[in-house]
Amino acid sequence: MRIAAMIVMGAAGLLAASPAMAQGKASPADVAAGKKAFMKCMACHATTAGAPAKVGPTLFGVVGKAAASQPGYRYSAALAGAKLTWNNANLDKWLARPMTMVPGTAMAFAGVSDAAERKAIIAYLSTLK
Repeated sequence: MRIAAMIVMGAAGLLAASPAMAQGKASPADVAAGKKAFMKCMACHATTAGAPAKVGPTLFGVVGKAAASQPGYRYSAALAGAKLTWNNANLDKWLARPMTMVPGTAMAFAGVSDAAERKAIIAYLSTLK
């Protein structure tokens, strides 16, 4: 019990000591790792403002937006009907297993199993604004 309390207190101290974590911002290292991890996504998704859709919609400004809301892109009925907002929690679930989160989605991607890699991708996506 005492050890568990020390671990929790130590973890809380580490989070508080990190200015980026305390403000809810990603570290430059997370963003760099996310940009590298995102390379697997670039075959289907653009990341620049005004870029035309590829197989999937552009992801510029996606964080905080409603899912299935990019004008001119034809989304699956399942994703359009899901009424999601792309916040960090929903992006994490989506990146882990899109077809499990929204059965019937057209996104044919198995997902990213590593939680740290998903966190890094989300950190990178958060910079696209």
